[in-house]
Amino acid sequence: MDGPELARPVLPLDDVTTALEGLMEILQGEDDLGILLDRICHEVVRALPDVDEASVTLLCDGNPHTAVATADIAIELDRDQYRLGDGPCLEAGRTGEIVRVAVRESAERWPEFAVSAKQAGFGSFLAAPLSVSERLSGAVNCFGAQNDGYAELDARLLELYTTAVEAILRTYTRYLEARETIQQLQTALTSRAIIDQAKGVLMAVRQIDADEAFSLLVAQSQRENIKLRQVAERFIANVTGKVGPGRPERGSR
Repeated sequence: MDGPELARPVLPLDDVTTALEGLMEILQGEDDLGILLDRICHEVVRALPDVDEASVTLLCDGNPHTAVATADIAIELDRDQYRLGDGPCLEAGRTGEIVRVAVRESAERWPEFAVSAKQAGFGSFLAAPLSVSERLSGAVNCFGAQNDGYAELDARLLELYTTAVEAILRTYTRYLEARETIQQLQTALTSRAIIDQAKGVLMAVRQIDADEAFSLLVAQSQRENIKLRQVAERFIANVTGKVGPGRPERGSR
């Protein structure tokens, strides 16, 4: 939801260039996700005219939280919106559209937000959406003391920063997915090794082939309704005389 076009001086090209240089310095000089987002948030306040505080809202599977903010008051205003399930930062995150309003003009649509923002000393709000994946979206939120909203140029400049945040979050999401896959593979390989070990012992002790040994393990797993890996671990522990794991976890193999 955009506010009216405002007669405000055009941001000098030098200022835009400086903002870009500051953004590149952040991206090249830090690799910790939390620190990166925090530094970008503070850079938004430094680079954009009339932005007094900023925050980053993330929506994971539709559940919102504030990842970083330049001040506690920004976090509080975000949380008020999360509690109500509506507000300009959620509007930006859910619709993928820039929200640019004067707080006094938002009173009819978001009355509690308008009251809280006014009490906190803010008269303008600007949010640019973040689009990361089907499960993750959000917005970069800006709060200003002026009462006449933000200009279109402010929104365009903010998009430079949201583009950077999106790239960071996509990279981090891919990293988490890769780490999860590696952990799953490691678990699978460990499980396979202990099951193969149990099969080998059964084959030697009972003079049976691999398929028969595996069938015995599966049958035991089904009778006790515990994981096949746990059956194998307990069997090997009993054979070697080592103390096995605690009470088996209930569930499927």
